[in-house]
Amino acid sequence: MGRVAAIGECMIELCEHPDGRITRAFGGDTLNTAIYLARLGTAIDYITALGDDPWSAEMLAAWQAEGVGTDAVVRLEGRLPGLYIIQTDANGERRFSYWRDRAPARDLFALPETPSLCLELGRYHHIYLSGVSLSLYGAAGRSVLLAALGKARQAGANIAFDTNFRPRGWPERDAARAAYASMLAMADIVFASVEDLSLLYGPDWQPVLDQHWDQREIVLKLEHPACRLRAGGTTVEIGADAVAPVIDTTAAGDSFAAAYLAARLEGKPPTAAARAGHALARVVVQHRGAILPRAAWPRAELAAAGLSKGMALDVVV
Repeated sequence: MGRVAAIGECMIELCEHPDGRITRAFGGDTLNTAIYLARLGTAIDYITALGDDPWSAEMLAAWQAEGVGTDAVVRLEGRLPGLYIIQTDANGERRFSYWRDRAPARDLFALPETPSLCLELGRYHHIYLSGVSLSLYGAAGRSVLLAALGKARQAGANIAFDTNFRPRGWPERDAARAAYASMLAMADIVFASVEDLSLLYGPDWQPVLDQHWDQREIVLKLEHPACRLRAGGTTVEIGADAVAPVIDTTAAGDSFAAAYLAARLEGKPPTAAARAGHALARVVVQHRGAILPRAAWPRAELAAAGLSKGMALDVVV
């Protein structure tokens, strides 16, 4: 199956509860996916930059305890990780507020360590990143990243891209559209959503996806509980079971991507992978925060969805 690299940013996560309490954890879209992949038995490294502060050290220890490789994490002296607060409404829909302009992850592709890091990307069999990842680095950093991804793909790496679009992360839509065009042309698997594409391209988003529809494996999350899957020249809609109660939709898409990729890496067909994605996301949205508590890990549901590895979370103490 080969080793996977996930590229992005982890931040300090503050979760605001209905009674006003705030609890602290860590999260970030690709980091969430990396942890869920590790729990599902996938060999994965997280590629990012952190500071030399206690919170960064705590993050590293937590990732290592989850089985996520950290050898590719760069530490920057005197820097602090970003921070975000999650607030949820009565329906569990989340709102994020960020403090991250000086986060070390933003400089990942403009450091003395960057050339060796780009070379390392060529040694992975699979690389996962998101639209949030692209928004971190600025035009120059994105150029370096995209060139490295192109070389990694030429060396045999498969690339998975989640369109996860956050308007506040981009100074202008044209820059985002250019970056997304490059990734959509390069990615082997695309996780998209009607919400993301509508925010980025407006109501006329369908032609953007259509030009890649026959060349890529595309999972399009719809506005109702289902995804439209295009793979192998066929299109099918895979529905998701109703969920009640929905407590917090944070990391719903991240966990879906993890279970989907884990299933595909096990050799499962795309339809089975989509069902596995729904199975994990359904449980994640019934808990607060990005990372599902270990006691709530849905072993039976994932086994029923056809995922054969990672059910016992053996790597974690």
